Amino acid sequence: MTIAYPFATSEPVNQQIYRLLRQEIVDCTIRPGTLLSEKEISTRFNVSRQPVREAFIKLSETGLVQILPQRGTFVMKISAKRVSDGRFIREAVEIAIIRRAALAITPEHLMQLKHNLHRQELAASNKRIKEFLELDDEFHRTFTQIVDCPMAWETIETIKATMDRVRFMSLADVSPPESLIEQHYKIYDGLEKRDPDAAEAAMKQHLGEMISTVTTISQRNTDWFEADE
Repeated sequence: MTIAYPFATSEPVNQQIYRLLRQEIVDCTIRPGTLLSEKEISTRFNVSRQPVREAFIKLSETGLVQILPQRGTFVMKISAKRVSDGRFIREAVEIAIIRRAALAITPEHLMQLKHNLHRQELAASNKRIKEFLELDDEFHRTFTQIVDCPMAWETIETIKATMDRVRFMSLADVSPPESLIEQHYKIYDGLEKRDPDAAEAAMKQHLGEMISTVTTISQRNTDWFEADE
């Protein structure tokens, strides 16, 4: 069915298609192993194939799809090793950021973070998972804004795509929002005290949970995971 999708005029169409497809891959609306059709997606959004092709390339760069000449574009299965590597890189970046943020944070920043945490609690209590994940991202992105380093978030956003799929699948019971919010409050407490060591320890605990989570999720969804060496 052809639709006139309400794309924003302030952002290139290929970027908007990328974000929409990324979200559907992350929340497993489009499942691992699925063959993506340029023609079908261009028809879906009522656009030419060029912006769809460009969106596929960006999805490939983030490790969410694999483009195979003469065969097509497939949603990649989840690699436990890629999740682990992404977490390692993300931790290195976010630890450096959070230590700087603990020294640079202002009362206005703390108020912004506290408001975000309250919205996380509301989203979690109302089972609005997508909204919760968006607020989770906003919470972490704020740290990079505090230290005026937007490139750090751009780096994190690129490498965390595979992590996000596991994160989404874990929210039901393996790593529920309430647990993540509690961890977020520990990070907030370290920042409020202007204590880089406390903020770092809380961030390490928060990001470290991903390793135990991916093991549980992979055992439940073997068809969606690669058989890593």
